[in-house]
Amino acid sequence: MIRGIHHVAIHCRDLDRMRKFYEEAFGFELVGEEFEWKDTEVLDTLIDVKGSAARGCMMRAGSCYVEMFQFAAPQGETRPRDPFDKGYTHFCIDVGSDIEGEYERLKGLGMTFGAPAPMDMGHVKSVYGRDPEGNVVELQQTADNCEFRLDKLPELAD
Repeated sequence: MIRGIHHVAIHCRDLDRMRKFYEEAFGFELVGEEFEWKDTEVLDTLIDVKGSAARGCMMRAGSCYVEMFQFAAPQGETRPRDPFDKGYTHFCIDVGSDIEGEYERLKGLGMTFGAPAPMDMGHVKSVYGRDPEGNVVELQQTADNCEFRLDKLPELAD
């Protein structure tokens, strides 16, 4: 039985900087301890990347986990994705209320936005921005009449 998405992973150039940003910006907290590996065949097999070496961490905010990696090997593409690129291009942070206040607070922490303010789409107020490494993060505040509000999700049973 599928219960939902467990986490989103982000490849970072600077894990320490990104961890600090996600803590301050979105309230993510470290779960357990940071981890690292190098020359570990079982991990190379698991992630299907030969000769991998990385450090990382798992972070949690509410019902969402974010896993961050900083790979030392192999060298991968470092260009951030755009919303129109193929593959995973962004994740969304749900704001309970005052999306405009969060928008201003996040700008103060170094997030950049293309729109001058969150846009009211009727069922949701939303705005796309970029974290300090250029990854796209959407902020949304759902209206009472929105069909996909987080508070309408049933609790997960064990």
